[in-house]
Amino acid sequence: MEILGNIIKGAINLKDKLTPDVNPIEAQEQVLRHLLETAIDTQFGKMYQFNSLLESETTAKDFAATIPYFDYNSISEQWWSKLHVGEIDVTWPGSPSYYALSSGTTGNTSKRIPVTDAMIDAIRQAGIQQVTALSNFDMPADFFSKEVMMLGSSTNLAEKDNHLEGEISGISASNIPFWFKGYYKPGEDIAKIDDWETRVQTIARRAKTWDIGALSGIPSWMELMMKEVINYHKVEHIHEIWPNLQVYTSGGVAFGPYEKSFNALLGKPITVIDTYLASEGFIAFQSRPETEAMQLVTNNGVYYEFVPFHPDYIKPDGSLVEDAPSITLKDVTLDQDYVLIISTVSGAWRYLIGDTIEFTDVERAEIKITGRTKFFLNTVGSQLSVNKLDDAIQFLEEEFSTTIPEYTLCAKRFDDGFYHTWYIGSDTLKADENTIAEALDTFLKEANKNYKVARGKALEGVKVNVIAPSIFHDWNGANKKKGGQVKMERVMGENKFKEWERFVAS
Repeated sequence: MEILGNIIKGAINLKDKLTPDVNPIEAQEQVLRHLLETAIDTQFGKMYQFNSLLESETTAKDFAATIPYFDYNSISEQWWSKLHVGEIDVTWPGSPSYYALSSGTTGNTSKRIPVTDAMIDAIRQAGIQQVTALSNFDMPADFFSKEVMMLGSSTNLAEKDNHLEGEISGISASNIPFWFKGYYKPGEDIAKIDDWETRVQTIARRAKTWDIGALSGIPSWMELMMKEVINYHKVEHIHEIWPNLQVYTSGGVAFGPYEKSFNALLGKPITVIDTYLASEGFIAFQSRPETEAMQLVTNNGVYYEFVPFHPDYIKPDGSLVEDAPSITLKDVTLDQDYVLIISTVSGAWRYLIGDTIEFTDVERAEIKITGRTKFFLNTVGSQLSVNKLDDAIQFLEEEFSTTIPEYTLCAKRFDDGFYHTWYIGSDTLKADENTIAEALDTFLKEANKNYKVARGKALEGVKVNVIAPSIFHDWNGANKKKGGQVKMERVMGENKFKEWERFVAS
């Protein structure tokens, strides 16, 4: 197998050397033109006169001026709903082969996001780009002959009319290249098991028969899977089962809050590589070890625009005001949060994906995810984004020598005013809740000037409740969101928070 590993590593290194460097700005101009040319005869293309946009000398500028912003609800109601009654050539030629079902982190009702054959190909090509980028990480040759555990949602996709439906991780896994199937675990039979607990128990039973070199999936569910394997085989850590495990490809959420609890399940350090695969497309991946940031996939089916993240541009529901200004890749700067807008080969146009990002390297088009537009906690002017909340959790882990894999909070109104009310998931945090709240409050005052100002006005303080991490997993399960691409909502509105607190109390 070492010979095979050397051959594969050599092929990857050769492909990397032969692949020309991508100029992100030029690549984006080409992607926009390709999108407009392909969709010119669709209903959407005719409505917004793509033919005129293509003839313009300022296509990107006119594109932004002509087409409004869409979130899922608006594009679904105005355009994608036509696909469900049999219309074709709506926002992309033909009709989609798949729909990605996603309730995400903001609601119980599943979104049905079109996934075209062009998007499947784009995701596959981006995956190949990521594999090629492994040449930058100097992995040993034997790594390339090991198996890869991809823990996503079920690949048992539902047939409906003339398409298939499932979560994007299940759709992607059901379309893996034939040459990769020999490396892919848990394999097609287990991946088709719908029930999360049954699937994980089956993985645990078969775990010793596999030689896993890499893991891929959402951190919280990956942790649960590893714990199940460890408990089933009565061992101390996962490396006793998979001694050649060397890489974890994280995705969907920031890995930082999970780092400490995740590492506690390992017998030795591994390489963590971040990936940004959403239901709407493969957005970015970490392409080099010198940074934890991810490089935007700029040459493969997704066109990006960026709206400076400012409270005046964001509505209470997380959508954008109509006249919020957007810029393209050539005008972005460092030290600025942006709302990410995408147009894709699945027929999403100027689509608010719901994430906020920050550039860490403009020339390389490298980013980090900083939060969600809906999870921007600004009820009383505190202006806290998810990355600031994640920083606070990591501070608590260090301050109290503990692990906190899950949390959620709400700016909740009490008789004497608003309090940021936190629920912290930890089995090892034994400090008094008032002490934790005081430490949390002090950290946020020092880390965020807007929070400090808010604390002098309408925000009365912080309340903390420490609960078992399993309650967060049970909440997701009760909302039919267990496993796969599921992410816990970090910030809740008051109505959702009432449901959450009733659930915790029960």
